[in-house]
Formats: sequence, structure tokens, C-alpha cells
Amino acid sequence: MMKAGLERFLIYLQTERGASSYTLRNYGNEINEFINFAAEQEVYRWQDVDVALIRAWMASLHRADYHPASIARRLYELRSCFRYLVREKIVDENPAALVSPPKQPRTLPDYLTQAQMVELLSAPDVSTPLGMRDAAILETLYSAGLRRSEIMGLQMKDVNLKTKQLRVWGKGRKERIALIGEPARLALERYIRRGRPELLARRPDNAPTDILFLNYRGGPLSSMRAISAILNKYVKQAGLTQHVTPHTLRHSFATHLLEGGADLRTVQELLGHADLQTTTIYTQVTLGHLRKVVGKAHPHADEETINAFHSEFTVKLMEQGADPQEIEAKLKPETTLAELLNLNPKRTALKAHPRARTEP
Repeated sequence: MMKAGLERFLIYLQTERGASSYTLRNYGNEINEFINFAAEQEVYRWQDVDVALIRAWMASLHRADYHPASIARRLYELRSCFRYLVREKIVDENPAALVSPPKQPRTLPDYLTQAQMVELLSAPDVSTPLGMRDAAILETLYSAGLRRSEIMGLQMKDVNLKTKQLRVWGKGRKERIALIGEPARLALERYIRRGRPELLARRPDNAPTDILFLNYRGGPLSSMRAISAILNKYVKQAGLTQHVTPHTLRHSFATHLLEGGADLRTVQELLGHADLQTTTIYTQVTLGHLRKVVGKAHPHADEETINAFHSEFTVKLMEQGADPQEIEAKLKPETTLAELLNLNPKRTALKAHPRARTEP
């Protein structure tokens, strides 16, 4: 009976929320784990699930050494499922909403330096069709800050090389316009004009396809893991020793924009974040040096005061669009509050990207 409710929920996610196959698979597998746990406790109906059962399930995941983020994700998925069940009047309340997720260790996004990015982006052999494709994928991931699923979903009609714009479908099938720089435009143009036609000619059935990035047989890439495999190949070729994922390039995109002076709200729009707080995490990376400046400039420079000033003042200025370099230049003991509040927030985000105008 519980599995029938799960199936209805998955259909709802697909038809009404536009969930990707990846999301559907994850939700299905992980909520099914809870259903199996509930059955072991002799609970077979959604109506009989209570807070104690959910907490017991989370405790079992903790004992099995699941990461707190993984446990929290499963709880959020279960909450979402219960919201649907309440909406459909299958249950009266959402017990998962009464359970708190485990505390998360605060981690900062991993990112590559600009020099490392140059090494990585220079690795593909662009004399071959696959090399042209891979160069275009890497440049686009970094230049536009795309997610794996977003680059997988790109079609030919979504690419406008003249305006350097991509139409992207993000989480929940939300559409946004992503901007690319000149190196990415050139890489895409080379792939579209030379590499892609050669790959398409290898397609056994000779059927046309609008999918932008093709595999070596001329068909769509098999899964998002293919993007990770392509990236891993060039990470090794570039001699990078750290763990790099497609999301690392997205983190690098955001971090380098902020380092270049882009304002938070513009970066939020470019990343497709629904909440500005999600974007604010990058200020902890890009403004790390400003904490030292605050420590020297603030008359009461204990750690607690620095943390409070940084989050309540410096980050707030960034949210309004202030240039971090301008903040650093003016943040001195003799600087008046009026001078700080007059910082000019107007910046152009694309110009802040290290590969906005340079040649590849």
C-alpha cells in the first residue's frame, strides 16, 4: 500500500514538477528504503507512520555510517512525499515535518584556481571530433556555471553563439538564460561546425538529433556519469591532484566571478539559485582575506566580533553588489560608516569572469 502511494508521488513529480529521471530514481530508491524499514517494524500504511518511526529510521542510517547530508536529503525527500500525500488526503498530517535533520558540518565549496582552470581547459586535443566536444563541454561548464543535468539537456536550438547565450533548463524545469564568454563561444562554434557533424555521421540509423553533445557513435551521451568521466580524463591529463567534479567547475565559476567583483544577486541569477542564501556560501571563500582586514581594522577584533561584523556587514554589502576589492581598500580604522555605505554596487558580472574576453 505504501509503495502505491510512492508511485503516485513519483508520477506527480514527473508530470507536475518536471523532475528529471535522475531525481525520480533517487526519490524512488531512497523513499523505498524507508518503506522497507517501516515494513521491518510492521508498519504497512502511510497513515501509521509517526515521528518515532522516522527518528528510528534516521538513527539506523546514522549507525550505518551515512553522511549527515545523505540522511538529511532522505528526510527532505520523505517530507516532500508526505506533503503530496496530505494534499491528496491520503494522510492527515506530515510527521516528517516534525523531525529535524542532523546537523551538517560546515564545509566550503571546493574550487580550482584560475591557473588550474587554464591547465584543465587546455587539456583536450581539439584536432579530433571528441576532443572538440570535450573542450566545448569543459568551457561551457566553467563559463556558464552549469550543472551536469543542464549541460546534458542542451539542444542545438538552445545555443545562440551570436549573443553568447544558452537557454538552460534547471531544477524543476525552470528556464533561465546562461551567459558564456568568448573562449566558450569559440569552443562551441568549432564543435558545432566541425566536431558534431563528424560524430553525427557515425550514427548507425542516420537519424537527425537536436541533442547538442553527442557520443562517439553520434547518439546522446548515455548518462550524467559520462560528463564526469570526460572531466576525470582531463583532470588526470592536467596533473591536478585534488578531487574534481562537474560541480567543482560550477563552484569555480561562482568564486571567480565574486573575486572579479561581480555582485551576489547577479551570480545568484546566473547560477539559477532560488535563494540568495545558497549563493552567499561563496562569500566565505572569496572574502576570506577580508576577515583579516576586519581583524586589523576593527577596534574590538576578537573572533566573535569579527564573525558578527563579517556576516552582518561585509556580506550584506556583497549582497547589495559592493566590490570586495573596494571594501578591502576602504575597510580601515579611520574609515567612516558613511564612506562604507557609499560603496558603488554597480558591476558587470560577465566582465568579472576570468574567461569573459580572453582567447582560449
